Amino acid sequence: MHRAVAAALRFPAQRIAEGDLTARLPLRGKDEITRLAAAVNTMADALAARLQAEREVTANIAHELRTPVAGMVTAAGLLPPGRPSELVREAARRLRELVDDVIEVAQLDGAGEQVAAEACGLGELVRRSAATGAAGAAGVTVDVVRDAEVVTDPRRVERVVANLVSNALRHGAAPVAVEVDAGVVRVRDSGGGFPESLLSGGPQRFRSGCGEKGVGLGLGLTIARGQAQVLKAGLRFSNPAGGGALAEFDLRSAVRG
Repeated sequence: MHRAVAAALRFPAQRIAEGDLTARLPLRGKDEITRLAAAVNTMADALAARLQAEREVTANIAHELRTPVAGMVTAAGLLPPGRPSELVREAARRLRELVDDVIEVAQLDGAGEQVAAEACGLGELVRRSAATGAAGAAGVTVDVVRDAEVVTDPRRVERVVANLVSNALRHGAAPVAVEVDAGVVRVRDSGGGFPESLLSGGPQRFRSGCGEKGVGLGLGLTIARGQAQVLKAGLRFSNPAGGGALAEFDLRSAVRG
């Protein structure tokens, strides 16, 4: 009897442990196991409510900051030429990017994201995305081993690839190799690899994304993972033999034909 009950509880308990706070343990009878299951469900309810409240507060703050930050960027653009002005403009630009990233994370946390799918060549899409992520930096190469036509949302794919390349440059090291192989996009850098916390628990917001280089805020990989989930695509992180960090963006389910 207890073995059957334990088996029934194991799957939803595992889902909760992996972060699915919509899962609940079944309640049967009035014994100690049922009371324990009820306590776990109550804890999951409380945690889900707290996380939702934190997300709403973060999103509201970001939305409130968007207007004054936009004004700051505009004002910085009017400053006279010179190194101090360049520093102010760069700081204002980074602040605007951070606010936009926080808003995007909040949107991805919701359930209203829609995919605008269309047919496109993955190789060309990745080349364009990698250039965006590199932002003029040297040491990024794109190799299309086998191209594929995919039916997907190109804007979201570009966001994922650009963030993976940007993260590789910021937290890893050049050269960064981007490979397209029949629906799978691989981004590998030459740094010290992903931290163990990322490999075991996935990207976490406000935590750096790769190695020990820089501080970082962890939003780039969080957004990449969220966009991949919207696309129902896979996104895996590993430290392959030979060094570096490897991110694999799996779009094979979207390959046409």
